[in-house]
Amino acid sequence: MKTIYKKMKQILVLITLFTVALVSAQTITAKSSKTTINGTSPMHDWVMNSSTATFVGTVSGNAISNVKLVIAAKNLKSEKGSMMNNKAYKALKADEQPNITFTAASLPVGKTNVNGRLTIAGVTKTISLPVNVVKNGNSYNITGTETLKMSDYGMETPGFLGVHTGDAVTVTVNVVAN
Repeated sequence: MKTIYKKMKQILVLITLFTVALVSAQTITAKSSKTTINGTSPMHDWVMNSSTATFVGTVSGNAISNVKLVIAAKNLKSEKGSMMNNKAYKALKADEQPNITFTAASLPVGKTNVNGRLTIAGVTKTISLPVNVVKNGNSYNITGTETLKMSDYGMETPGFLGVHTGDAVTVTVNVVAN
């Protein structure tokens, strides 16, 4: 009888710990976002921006787990107008692959390099992304910047009349989530 009582007590403790862990975990989503892509060409540097992204993660302790960031490729807009937009969307293969996605298992508060999977134009690569996560009350300000090569993702550099953009672009993402 003592053995059954002892086992029941252990099971009860485990259930309590599991319940506390579930209750303390909190799902957060993006309240605002800004994505900037900076590129070069022999004629002029260029910038594309988006203020729309989907972000979701689960906060537990001092980290955000199950991180997923999705940016619709056609939400990126160039300061150079619709011709540049259309060339970029073609390079991004936006009709067939409408989303740019980054996923990571965990994103700790503070400055760190986060390992995750980045999908652009239908090609997925494992990358290490420098990120800074600042907690302010129930809000998290997440900023990451990385220089990528379009060719690494099977993209052809956009061009016009034989003049093509540079292969490297710098992507900066800022998300405020709570």
